[in-house]
Amino acid sequence: MTQWVYTFGDGKAEGQSSMRNLLGGKGANLAEMSNMGLPVPPGFTITTGVCTWYYDHGRSYPAELKAGVEAGLVHIGKLTGKIFGDAANPLLVSVRSGARASMPGMMDTILNLGLNDTTVEALAKGAGDERFAYDSYRRFIQMYSNVVLDLDHHNFEELLDVYKERKGFSLDTELAAADWKHLVGEYKARVLEETGKPFPQDPHEQLWGAVGAVFSSWMNQRAITYRRLHAIPESWGTAVNVQAMVFGNMGDSSATGVAFTRNPSTGQKELYGEFLINAQGEDVVAGIRTPQNITEEARIAAKSDKPSMETALPAVYTQFIAVAATLEKHYRDMQDLEFTVERGKLWMLQTRNGKRTAKASLRIAVELANEGLISKDEAVSRVDPASLDQLLHPTIDPKAERKVIATGLPASPGAARGEIVFNSDEAESMKAAGHKVILVRVETSPEDIHGMHAAEGILTTRGGMTSHAAVVARGMGKPCVSGAGSLRVDYNAQTMTVAGTTLRKGDVVTIDGSTGQVLQGEVAMLQPELSGEFATLMGWADAARRLKVRTNAETPADARVAVKFGAEGIGLCRTEHMFFDEERIVAVREMILADDEKGRRAALAKLLPMQRSDFVELFEIMAGLPVTIRLLDPPLHEFLPHTDAEIAEVAAAMGADAKKLKARAEELHEFNPMLGFRGCRLAVAYPEIAEMQARAIFEAAVEAASKSGRPVVPEVMVPLVATKAELDLVKARIVAMAEAVIKETGAKLDYIVGTMIELPRAALQAGKIAESAEFFSFGTNDLTQTTFGISRDDAASFLNPYLAKGIIEVDPFVSLDQEGVGELVKIAAERGRKTRPDIKLGICGEHGGDPSSIHFCESVGLDYVSCSPFRVPIARLAAAQAALGKAAASQA
Repeated sequence: MTQWVYTFGDGKAEGQSSMRNLLGGKGANLAEMSNMGLPVPPGFTITTGVCTWYYDHGRSYPAELKAGVEAGLVHIGKLTGKIFGDAANPLLVSVRSGARASMPGMMDTILNLGLNDTTVEALAKGAGDERFAYDSYRRFIQMYSNVVLDLDHHNFEELLDVYKERKGFSLDTELAAADWKHLVGEYKARVLEETGKPFPQDPHEQLWGAVGAVFSSWMNQRAITYRRLHAIPESWGTAVNVQAMVFGNMGDSSATGVAFTRNPSTGQKELYGEFLINAQGEDVVAGIRTPQNITEEARIAAKSDKPSMETALPAVYTQFIAVAATLEKHYRDMQDLEFTVERGKLWMLQTRNGKRTAKASLRIAVELANEGLISKDEAVSRVDPASLDQLLHPTIDPKAERKVIATGLPASPGAARGEIVFNSDEAESMKAAGHKVILVRVETSPEDIHGMHAAEGILTTRGGMTSHAAVVARGMGKPCVSGAGSLRVDYNAQTMTVAGTTLRKGDVVTIDGSTGQVLQGEVAMLQPELSGEFATLMGWADAARRLKVRTNAETPADARVAVKFGAEGIGLCRTEHMFFDEERIVAVREMILADDEKGRRAALAKLLPMQRSDFVELFEIMAGLPVTIRLLDPPLHEFLPHTDAEIAEVAAAMGADAKKLKARAEELHEFNPMLGFRGCRLAVAYPEIAEMQARAIFEAAVEAASKSGRPVVPEVMVPLVATKAELDLVKARIVAMAEAVIKETGAKLDYIVGTMIELPRAALQAGKIAESAEFFSFGTNDLTQTTFGISRDDAASFLNPYLAKGIIEVDPFVSLDQEGVGELVKIAAERGRKTRPDIKLGICGEHGGDPSSIHFCESVGLDYVSCSPFRVPIARLAAAQAALGKAAASQA
């Protein structure tokens, strides 16, 4: 019979940390901590299998579940000496979700479940504290009503604010037992008014309502959005954790907090976190009260006048330090901990591998390896390649003038600037319209996730370093300043005011997530320098990887950046991109619009020295590394003159009639330029174009070699080949130019000629094409377009519904379609190698910088990937992880 419920507590558990797929991350780690003998409130976990059953069977439960839950409640009761639902000695529980992947703030939690009009009196009597009991009851009513009964929090916040104002209170802590008792009555009346039913008094009804709400929340909009952004499959489901309540709000010897065993922003080895005395867990992360520092060192650094946990609860602090160290050593990674102190006793509520910035991830991985907790290869595998994007964001130029208008907490590093917006829907629509925005909120909630994703950065006036805004922003790699309390935000007026300065929606601000500063206007920024732990980890990654990493570059600036980031050559130089310069485009238009060979050769003669000097500079920057140059592949519409002024400019340069040129431009118009007169088709029709480019390449190679003393071996690539005959025709012209340059210069010249495989026919005919091609470079952008029969430029309108409906799991232009496009790559690689065993194989579409696609390239044995300069570090790390994964799989 299937086991649906797993218990834990009192130094033992039915589960363990390896069972996270079944028990979820939280349940597996609670079981593990119990097995380790750590102080964990007893409880039980309802498995993720129940969630799957729930959705597969019309939101119903397996028949055996009720008995399993009842047995779980008895288990908790035995360990606590309390009985669930008992009027005199009630067991109260928390109900929390727990998917196998951490989803902070995405799922719903309920505390103090089991309280009703009778048990609240028993709680007051048992604790000797009526105020505490009714404070707990009003919290439960609010949480339960929000999560289970779908009543918005503002219903209750409004009642509380009105009551406090009437009584002259400013802080919740000023309310006495009678005040909370009165508010409980108001809360229950609001529930009856809004739902038409009284607040449920039966603890068992409460429990099943909460369990159902957790499972239902797996499919709420914010959870769906979070899963989409973090590629978490819907099929995983969530577990439910039911645990005996421990109370951090039982007076000054009680507290609740969250902590990381290392700094999640910098990676520094220091206990980092916040706590609140006389509070419950949601108070810390919700930003309702400003938290206190755990360590005295952190309190001094923060210039806080509130006592640290180290001084306020010294005995508990000492125990907590030991537990934190034990957990980090056990899990061999930085831990994110949640804890409660009930009347001087420490209870651990959660441990999980902590979310961290890319900068912290690098430092933690390298330092854990240096400390001997993990190997170098494990350190390489620990860092998410995509997260390195965070390190490539600008920082504020230290020389820039800073008009600091406010300072908050440095919640997520990096700098961002943009127009102020005050709500998430607007952030999303402004981003879609091409604006860069900073999302300004009093505090963020899970409902803001789409706006946070759209914004360049996030600024909140409330909340600490572990608030929702801080945790989510760090996970997204977005700069964030939280808790900027001097700012006054008025949502109705759409203004933000500080020290007499009022900024309105649309005004530009800059935030520095590394210092917590908020700056007025645009501030100059610097590109990041990669060093220290980055260089160390990349060195380990380079030692582990097999795939070479090249870059797509045609400008000297791009080439230099790529070399700085560790590129091992140029895998794609798009020569048509060299012609968009104003001085050059006229000559290109002359060439395209010329109606005979003589006219084309005249225009090409102007372009030859430009091309040659470009190639010389690239060869010199690459200093002997391979450089693959693609012959001209312009969709003609990108170069044709469109306005009368542009036509007149070309006519003047050519000494031709403007009307005649206009007619020629119209004649060259294409209905589908991406499948039109481009690629090798240009070189077949007008071989003089390929001749000019080949001559420029070879003359540049000779010149660069003589200047540097290093041999230059250009790789000449013929684009959009569908047949061997096309390649043979163009290759003959390339070879003729090489021989001519050798004869004219007397220099030795080595080179290879290959082609881009970007059409399905070319992939299928790769065996024949390899008779002439010395290398293949898979142009997966076009290969994806031609395999799917969709235009990359027009696909967004229907790809989004495809993603939403699960027809495709990921945009095929972002991550390679391994089943379809990938199958063509495999076929071409196999057939090409069969003909020419030493053929060089690479990929040069944008997929060359996508970690998932790079794993595929490793699996089919390509020689290199090529990507945009700023993705080179990502590709290096992903290539190492792919090699390590392949090695591990072969040993398994």
